[in-house]
Amino acid sequence: MKRGALAAGLALFPLGWAASSVTVGAWAMTGHMVAHMIAVAVAAPLVAFGLQDTRADPARRWPRAVTPSTAALIEAIVVWGWHVPALRRLVHDHPGWLIVEQASFLAAGLLLWAAVLAPRHRMAGVGALLVTSMHMTLLGALIGLAPRPLYGHAGAAALADQQVAGVVMLLVGGIAYLFGGLAMLGRLLQHRGEAPA
Repeated sequence: MKRGALAAGLALFPLGWAASSVTVGAWAMTGHMVAHMIAVAVAAPLVAFGLQDTRADPARRWPRAVTPSTAALIEAIVVWGWHVPALRRLVHDHPGWLIVEQASFLAAGLLLWAAVLAPRHRMAGVGALLVTSMHMTLLGALIGLAPRPLYGHAGAAALADQQVAGVVMLLVGGIAYLFGGLAMLGRLLQHRGEAPA
């Protein structure tokens, strides 16, 4: 099962990258957001699960550094940082930066999911995923509800593209982390309920 998750996560990452690079014109921002969400909210948890308890597991290799709070902070900086209009413009104008951007999304997501999946961090992991869900929802709402285009060209098409991109982030990012946190909380409560008195 873990090998399948790892293979699926590694296969999804270039698919998202392709979606980002081929989506141009009126829906470029939406395609770009789909790629972001595939990297951090779909591919990263699958890869983290596939690597769990192996020598390549970041939480096992660097247990003191890869903690839920540190990884959640890194992930928030990466996600919010790449959505600053100047950096978004850099990626748009110089497509080579897309590699750096997408790799940083996958790396940050992998660190977070690896940290929260580590058995010693279960409770802190629940908190980190729920906080991440909140900031993903907030950023998605800010992008989607902005009264004017924040990225690229002005106009009704650009604003509509940005609004859809915000909804993608809000739904996929917010829901993936929320469900992840709630699933972990459910498992944690189940294990506590099964513990001998």
